[in-house]
Amino acid sequence: MSNILITGAAVLTMEGNNSIINDGEIAVAGDRIISVGKRGSAPASFKADKIIDASGMAAMPGFINAHTHSSMTLLRGYADDLPLMKWLNEKIWPLEKKMQKEDFYWGAMLCCLEMIKSGTTTFADMYFEMDQVARAVAQSGMRACLSRGMIGNGPDADLAIEESTQFVDKWHGAAGGRITTMFGPHAAYTCPPDYLALVAEMSAGYGVGLHIHVAETADEVEKIKAEYGTTPVRHLDSLGLFNVPVLAAHCVHLDQEEIEILASKMVAVVHCPESNMKLASGIAPVAGLIKAGVDVALGTDGAASNNNLDMIEEMRTAAMLQKVATGDPTVLLAYETLKMATYNGATALGLGDLGQLQPGRLADLILVDLRRPHLYPRHDLAAHLVYAAHSADVDTVIINGEIVMEGRKVLTMDEEEVMAQAQKCADRLVGKEQ
Repeated sequence: MSNILITGAAVLTMEGNNSIINDGEIAVAGDRIISVGKRGSAPASFKADKIIDASGMAAMPGFINAHTHSSMTLLRGYADDLPLMKWLNEKIWPLEKKMQKEDFYWGAMLCCLEMIKSGTTTFADMYFEMDQVARAVAQSGMRACLSRGMIGNGPDADLAIEESTQFVDKWHGAAGGRITTMFGPHAAYTCPPDYLALVAEMSAGYGVGLHIHVAETADEVEKIKAEYGTTPVRHLDSLGLFNVPVLAAHCVHLDQEEIEILASKMVAVVHCPESNMKLASGIAPVAGLIKAGVDVALGTDGAASNNNLDMIEEMRTAAMLQKVATGDPTVLLAYETLKMATYNGATALGLGDLGQLQPGRLADLILVDLRRPHLYPRHDLAAHLVYAAHSADVDTVIINGEIVMEGRKVLTMDEEEVMAQAQKCADRLVGKEQ
């Protein structure tokens, strides 16, 4: 690892709404930030191996995509314009059964490439063949919190438990600490109560969290009510699932008491507005969750239901959707939305060293080129990043103190090879192989 000095940027530290240092400077030693301040504020003893002139750019924490399914990039555009359960049962799950190890690897590599190009430095993933996903994360230089998806009412329920424990043993803390793990029971409607209770015990025993889909659709809520006489949140709470750290994806259909349960049990919620819109799943009560004190992060969900992994686009959608849903333009302000995509994501994933640019924190940051027509005039940096910026404005990505992308060129993988291999895998899956 080398020492990096970034100079001249407008530094958005994410320590508060006005936490912007103009003509700022960031010193990175190894994998850590050692100083943040005005130009010339780095310690006199600091010797930079590389100096980045970031004049005209914004420096900020990298985006954290708190819920996705990485290898589903291969299914992008394959099964659009369908309701969730029809989409899953008739299209997605049958095709997933055909996927081979190389498909998971190249799908995850494509995911990492797309994320890096759009400024995401960390993601939380739930899928299958997670050894292949972990390989891709290690190769790409990204940071990820990975969980093997577990279907408790399927024929591989016991295998999922065995593979999940093996995965946690093998990969938690791997790739120089860039990979952490969780257990990933898919949802209350795909995992029986005793199975969920067992996974919660495993989570507590291993000291890792749980990643699960919760109350994504009205159909899911009705199914749980019919089977267990209650709602998904109450059902999971009764099983003791919320006694361990939980990353709850979606949480679209909630009543006020459920929101209060999530807040009291410190459950982190991941809002995936574009996937919820595309599948007509509904609008999550984000404003109410935040008001109750719930940590709400942002995620894209998989590329098969979004159809991209662009966190800047996700921020803009999240903010505007809450405004129109509540009829209140003051709901989900730009800075609050930016916080969801950075700091809140870090706390949701249990990665407290991320999400802010401060001395001592891990050096995961991005440089956004502000020298674009759509980013003038310079009134409000947070508002520009949420409402006006494009993912192509991201110029440089640094993860764990390593430069992963510079001048929009990704340094950790061959972009053309990744796209070609992903296309080859996708063609074979849908029967287009030549």
